[in-house]
Amino acid sequence: MEFLLLYESHFKQSLSNTQVQTLKMLVWMLTFQKTVKIERLAACCPLPIKYQSRRRHIQRFLKLFSLSLPIFWFPIIQAIINQEFPHDSQLILTIDRTIGEKS
Repeated sequence: MEFLLLYESHFKQSLSNTQVQTLKMLVWMLTFQKTVKIERLAACCPLPIKYQSRRRHIQRFLKLFSLSLPIFWFPIIQAIINQEFPHDSQLILTIDRTIGEKS
């Protein structure tokens, strides 16, 4: 639960209220749709606007400079590491860049 509070406080510092709501909505849609296809997400998006507008809204959100790895995600990772591991411990991170099958 501490992770959720950490994420939420970071999101609110880095994004506008509208952007935070869009992020929450995208996470919710990804959970239920189990797809990352923008067209499918736009089709089930609960915003009361036209399909093409929902699609463009999602695309613009995902292109935000403030969502870039160094600016947005690295500080979250750093905070989690600092919170969960002692400063004098050795930590080895493994990153998998495998690309899954296209369906």
